[in-house]
Amino acid sequence: MVEIKHLTKRYGSVLAVDDISFSADSGEILGLLGPNGAGKSTTLNIITGFLSSSGGSVEIEGFDILEQPKKAKEKIGYLPEQPPLYQEMTVRKYLEFIFDLKKVRLPKKEHIDEVLTIVKLRDVDRRIIRNLSKGYRQRVGLAGALIGNPPVLILDEPTVGLDPKQIIETRKLIKTLGKKHTIIFSSHVLSEVAAICDRVVLINKGQIVADSPIDKLSEVISGTGMLTLEVEGGRNTVKNALGAVDGVRRVTHTSGNSYTVSFESGTDVRKGVFRALAKADCPILSMTTGGLTLEESFLKLTEGGDD
Repeated sequence: MVEIKHLTKRYGSVLAVDDISFSADSGEILGLLGPNGAGKSTTLNIITGFLSSSGGSVEIEGFDILEQPKKAKEKIGYLPEQPPLYQEMTVRKYLEFIFDLKKVRLPKKEHIDEVLTIVKLRDVDRRIIRNLSKGYRQRVGLAGALIGNPPVLILDEPTVGLDPKQIIETRKLIKTLGKKHTIIFSSHVLSEVAAICDRVVLINKGQIVADSPIDKLSEVISGTGMLTLEVEGGRNTVKNALGAVDGVRRVTHTSGNSYTVSFESGTDVRKGVFRALAKADCPILSMTTGGLTLEESFLKLTEGGDD
């Protein structure tokens, strides 16, 4: 588990991270989302102990990153945006070097073989790193983060610069790793977060502007849920039936048999809607939940942010 409380970072008069708090539970994949310059990388650098904070605290599996840095860092595997690889080493030699550097106590060959298998590098483990494609080099960096089986993985923009095929493969790998590790990864790409994470913390100008499961983000932003319906029946009959359902805030006729229903956040009006329309003898042809799209949600919360 990772717990961040009232984290602050100043660079002179610039407040890069402004009193943010959030946590990531064991086995959770948490996406730290925001536009470029929002404070994501600074936050990750503080979590991993590469930067000191100006205030607040970070605990990794119960160990404070400033007060107990050695024990805290033993629990972390970190993949920075640009992995610091030794280009003249072979993949296996590099991982052996990382193994020794971390003073891992697991059986060396067996553990490195296991990591190579997880990240699908067994077929290139004897090749020199500088001769690998960017996608393979990114996997080498991830393999280094996995050495020692740390319970927490911190990944900074893990798919930046990869081609579409490599992005898909990396996403699948992160989701697989999420079954055994707590993962925090940063991205400024909304589709990336939507495809991988369980929960999103949206940061803009150094502040958290949303913290929500990805499928609830639009509801959190608007404060309402929304149903889209196709219903047969007279317009006034349908609107009156829907408007009488507990929790419904507004009913809008959009076109033909189509209506949108906004309702109070945290409520589920679907059963009430079904009963009301059945009583009014207005058959439901379709009913879907929705609200703001993820793109609209992102733009609404980061409007005016730096690009």
